[in-house]
Parts: sequence; C-alpha cells; structure tokens
Amino acid sequence: MDITFIFFLGLVIALVGVIPPGLLNMTAAKISLKEGHSRGIVFSIGVSCIVIAQTYIAAIFARYLSNHPEVVEILQRVAFVIFVLITVYFLFIVKEKPKTPIEPQMRSKHSRFFQGVLLSAINVFPIPYQAYMTITLASADWLDFEHISIMSYVAGAATGTFVMLYMYIFFFDRIKGKSMTSQKNMNYIIGGITGIISIVTLINIINEL
Repeated sequence: MDITFIFFLGLVIALVGVIPPGLLNMTAAKISLKEGHSRGIVFSIGVSCIVIAQTYIAAIFARYLSNHPEVVEILQRVAFVIFVLITVYFLFIVKEKPKTPIEPQMRSKHSRFFQGVLLSAINVFPIPYQAYMTITLASADWLDFEHISIMSYVAGAATGTFVMLYMYIFFFDRIKGKSMTSQKNMNYIIGGITGIISIVTLINIINEL
C-alpha cells in the first residue's frame, strides 16, 4: 500500500467529518476570537492529539466494532448524556461576562491545550465514524491493517482535523466584530449545535431499540 495515498485518505475523511459546525471547531473559533489566534491553534493541537488515539483505536478494533454493534450503542448513549449536559451549560448556565476596563487575565496556552484534549476526549463520535470508514476502505482494498498503513492513516486523520479547525479559526477571524461573533451568540451557537447533535443521537438510539 502507498502510505502517501493512505495519509491523504485519512486527511480527507477527517476533513469531511469535521466540516459540520460542532463543539470542537466552534470552540476553537471562540477561543481564537477571545484570546488570540495562537491560543486557538494550541487548542486545536490538543484536539488533534486525541484524534490520533481515537483514530488508532478505531482502526485497530474496526472489525470488532462492526461485529458487535452493542458497543457502538453504548458509545451513543454516553455521548447523548454528555452533549445534553453541554447544551444545558451553554444555553442556560454560562453567562456573558460584563465588559470592564480591567484587562482580563489570559489563560495559559497549556490550559487551552488540555481543554482541547478534554473536549476531544469526551467527543466519542470519531471512533465509530473512523471504524466504519476504515472497514469501508479495507473492503475496497484501499487500506489494509498493517501497522505502517494504520499509522499513516492516523497521521492523515489528525492532520485533517487540525486543518479544518484552523479553517474555522481563519473564517471567524475574518468576520470578527460582527454581532454573531459576540460571546453570548457564540455560546448560543455552540449550545444549539450540541442540542441538535443530542436530538439526532436520541433519534438514532430510539430507532435502534
């Protein structure tokens, strides 16, 4: 197998998976707007590090997950509870801080890195998504389960995730200053997105009962 081809397969599939507005890309944009470009990038690096582990796990256990759908069902239920809690937090709990003449204290880049790690870790959707895609690619003889192929695919997935997060950061940086990028509206956007994800997840769970 051509590892370069496999790398770009992983990159494109990860790009497609992160294109829809979600918790991670919207949070990266929000951090960039509030605290600067570099902290948004550090957050994105933290996210991408977890994507490496998630994609590797998905690739290794792809066949097992496909033969045991009850595992995916458990992941769906855990994700549903988590996203409901996140939705409630952003829509009803977190409040926009009043503006003061005092310069706010910035969080360190390290804290943003670990925030990216944490949010990416609770976002379990890449595991079943990547497991399905790796099986699909393997069935088409575009990917095998040799160690070098898996590592190349994982590297591509992490790179694709970072690229899409950076694109969100760049896009929101271009439109900053508009009303939709205020902290309050960003909170509503994130809460609305996670709310939609929660509803879709609940529908999938009900359909599978």
